[in-house]
Amino acid sequence: MVQTSDSGTSPQVVIKKYANRRLYNTESSSYITLETLSEMVRAGRDFVVYDAKTSEDITRSVLTQIIVEEENKVGQSMLPTTFLRQLIGLYGDNMQGMVPRYLESAMTQFSRQQAQMRAAMQQTMGSFLPPGMEEIGRQNMAMMERAMSLFAPFATRPEAGGATASADGGTEDEIDTLRHEVERLQAELAAAKEKVAKRG
Repeated sequence: MVQTSDSGTSPQVVIKKYANRRLYNTESSSYITLETLSEMVRAGRDFVVYDAKTSEDITRSVLTQIIVEEENKVGQSMLPTTFLRQLIGLYGDNMQGMVPRYLESAMTQFSRQQAQMRAAMQQTMGSFLPPGMEEIGRQNMAMMERAMSLFAPFATRPEAGGATASADGGTEDEIDTLRHEVERLQAELAAAKEKVAKRG
């Protein structure tokens, strides 16, 4: 059983999760593991997970389980402790509704930058790695860390007696700050690409 994905380019695989926690792939008619789903995500395969008993869409919780599994692997940890604390602190906050859209936008932008970086590397790489590419890789990771730090304005709470955001302007100021930071990251990426082009 398959469904059409939102993009319409490939079928959406339907996964059923049973009470014994086993996952059943209706496309291949076989039981699979979280690792299999992780590989499907990396391969770009779209899937949806339903509770076999209630037919409830539990895709979000299963994807969260995959992240937990990946984070528990030695050397695989990717989410900084500070970021996790800030994210947890946003639950129940009046800014919570903005976080999902911002997270999606930030990760889409980062994926786009990664694709651009790979394209630049393919254009400049022959049979060896040009000098300076290691530096560019470090700069790219630094960009990701700064992107994660963008959540700080959301997580910060005013101290007692400190300044508080105005009811009509606080949110706009924070959005402007985020927009400027994204523009700065884009400028840094453009500069890195220019360095690569000059070395080519």
